[in-house]
Amino acid sequence: MSWRTGELWLDTDVVWFREAVAAPAFVGIGPGAIPILAPPPGLVASRVRRAAWERRRHLRRARTTAVALSPAVVIALAALRSGAGAEASVLLDDPPSLTFRVGTGLPVAEGTTIGPPPGMVTAESKRRETATQAETAPTIAWHHGVSTGLPWAGSLADGTQLPLEGPDWVTWNPVTDTSPNAPKRLYGTEHTIRAIVSVAAAYRAAHPDAPRLVIGDISREGGGPMTDEHVSHQNGLDVDIYFPRLDHKLDAPVARDQIDRRLSQDLVDRFVAAGARMIFVGYGTGLRGPSGVVIPYAGHDYHMHVRFSPGS
Repeated sequence: MSWRTGELWLDTDVVWFREAVAAPAFVGIGPGAIPILAPPPGLVASRVRRAAWERRRHLRRARTTAVALSPAVVIALAALRSGAGAEASVLLDDPPSLTFRVGTGLPVAEGTTIGPPPGMVTAESKRRETATQAETAPTIAWHHGVSTGLPWAGSLADGTQLPLEGPDWVTWNPVTDTSPNAPKRLYGTEHTIRAIVSVAAAYRAAHPDAPRLVIGDISREGGGPMTDEHVSHQNGLDVDIYFPRLDHKLDAPVARDQIDRRLSQDLVDRFVAAGARMIFVGYGTGLRGPSGVVIPYAGHDYHMHVRFSPGS
């Protein structure tokens, strides 16, 4: 755009004639003869909007800066910007404590647990993670327990209860299709519970990226009929282990294409090595094992039914 003859260009930032205290005198014209010019329509509103936009941008920048600064610095800066005196530097509340983790150089709020950055997993970080899991593992009240009768006609005295959740497992209620299971459905002999816990720990150590085991019913506190889902599970020797899911969800699978068959076969092998007397698997699972121990059985397409001996 260029200037043309007859055009008058005005800078919108200059002081208007009527805003001046004393307008300059032109040749032959006094200040009183100068006409009062009003700003163009919308100029005042435009200036107001511009000032408001500048204030909002200033606040956005202040908030962005606050993310990277400690609370004490942020409050001090706010006091300076507001024009407050030295009294404003006194904090009404202490800012949250920050701790610096060796090796990261980054402040982390106290009580926050963070892991190493992706791709930076080391032997030391794994050792610390294992130690943390051991500290948070649930306490199991071990009882020797006495299993009597048959799995489908028996009882359990002084059984050991598997906790609802542990570092290597969660529990699943087949009646409500929810997690966790009801505590009264998680009793077994000491031998059974120790085998479950040890297999779960070894499995997770061998496959640290695998989901935790999803454990279903074992037996009721005193054994006897479960009355709803099972004929067996009466004497503390049976446990249902749901096949690991490909999507790592801690839910019971409901379709064959959800099952991680590689991890499922590994679990079967581990329970065989742990001394399981029988392991029932569905016909369509393709899972294999020693004849007479790993047994194809109807109704077990989404979980394995592991049966132990009474043990010592």
